[in-house]
Amino acid sequence: MIEDNKISLVPEKNISMITFKKNQKEENKQTKQKTVKNESLSDQDELSKGKYGHIKMIQSNQTYKERKFVCIQDLNTDYLDKIVWIRGRLHTSRAKGKQCFIVIRQQFHSIQGLVAVNEKVSKKMVKFISTVTKESIIDIEAKVQKVTNPIESCTQKYVEIHIIQFFVVSASEAQLPLQIEDAARSINNNDPTNLNIKVNQDTRLDNRILDLRTFTNQAIFKLEAGVCKLFRDILTNKGFVEIHTPKIISAASEGGANVFTVSYFKNSAYLAQSPQLYKQMAIAADFEKVFTVGAVFRAEDSNTHRHLTEFVGLDLEMSFKYHYHEVMNTIGQLFTDLFKGLQQFYNIEIKIINQQYKVEPFKFLDPPIKLEFSQAIMLLREAGIVMEDEDDLSTSNEKLLGKIIKAKYDTDFYILDKYPLAVRPFYTMPDSTNPKASNSYDMFMRGEEIISGAQRIHDPDFLTERAKQHGIDINKIKAYIDAFRYGCPPHAGGGIGMERVVMLYLGLDNIRKVSMFPRDPKRITP
Repeated sequence: MIEDNKISLVPEKNISMITFKKNQKEENKQTKQKTVKNESLSDQDELSKGKYGHIKMIQSNQTYKERKFVCIQDLNTDYLDKIVWIRGRLHTSRAKGKQCFIVIRQQFHSIQGLVAVNEKVSKKMVKFISTVTKESIIDIEAKVQKVTNPIESCTQKYVEIHIIQFFVVSASEAQLPLQIEDAARSINNNDPTNLNIKVNQDTRLDNRILDLRTFTNQAIFKLEAGVCKLFRDILTNKGFVEIHTPKIISAASEGGANVFTVSYFKNSAYLAQSPQLYKQMAIAADFEKVFTVGAVFRAEDSNTHRHLTEFVGLDLEMSFKYHYHEVMNTIGQLFTDLFKGLQQFYNIEIKIINQQYKVEPFKFLDPPIKLEFSQAIMLLREAGIVMEDEDDLSTSNEKLLGKIIKAKYDTDFYILDKYPLAVRPFYTMPDSTNPKASNSYDMFMRGEEIISGAQRIHDPDFLTERAKQHGIDINKIKAYIDAFRYGCPPHAGGGIGMERVVMLYLGLDNIRKVSMFPRDPKRITP
């Protein structure tokens, strides 16, 4: 006998030579089988070696120029049998025997992927892919193949990809605070699964990063970007100049108390409620037509479906020759052109949004309907509403008026002119024939105000008088008033709430749905 960890080459005393040889033969057989099995496993693993796994964190220290990445939305039958690289999110995965089906997602496009054990793909690779957590970012090399039956669960219905290589770029945690499928379910009893699972608004906003990944939210914010682009393009083509106004100011923009106070070195300052004063100063500086896109702050403790403490303002100001209607009509045409642009360039996004939020299409007339405030009061009185001539419209009366006008004129967009002077800011020009009225207007979508505008007072003495009547400290707006002491053309303009326009155009029920990271009296994170 030799040491225990070595093989004995001679029989023990109580074992016959025949038995010894028989046992040795069996051991040799088992060893050979084990070796063959190990070699087989090794060969199987070698098939997919280096073709799957977690890649090192990308720190911009290398590139793979041979990898030509393709967008999922571009994959069609033109790519049949071609090898492509795709980076996307793992939306779902489903293992079935020796194969695994996955869905890869990019924004609001998706495609089915398939990996199966074969002479080039190992079991370990298939198993690895099946265990990757949903929402992980992945890189895939694959061959594009045609499918026999349309894949209804993906946007690419007529092709799928057969996976060659699969790498995890950034893994997601396994436990998600909300499921993308649940956040994307149709509203208004339009859920084809009939599961009636709803993710409440606070859960969505607390986990906004996940919520924003749904097809609907991707479409909403692309359309929202389109609103800003169209606003800029339309006005630029009309000769307007984009300007940028300060957000830290020395006095409340509109003389009100609803402002955020901030520490400004040894003094106090305020966040701008509006770029109003600076738009007018630009007109006084001979820019003639200006617009600005930027943050607006309102310290209003309003926890409603349509109010935010910070939103995006689309503001414009324009000099005119003889009548402020020159400006009012320009703004009205701006909206009709914008609505046409959304229909023309963002039809896909609108359809995606309507799949989850089913509403009636937005209707408008070109040119838009224009009514005087007194006419609106008459329509409301005919509907049984008791109102005085100088009463402002309440939210409920605005909505009722919207329904009345929709029934009468079949439009969701309209203009109200000649508002009572008592309900307008100090810089609003009074009507020359009716001291109780003003040269001001509001515009509405689906019965809710989306812009308030007016002719501004461009005479410094009259402006000072009106400011005093509103209790405004003249010293704090001295620079504004002085801007009109050296001659200023008559002008008018307005301020649009961008989020409100998007919400109402799409027929959504809450402005927080169209604010990427909304701010209201109860929310300041994320």
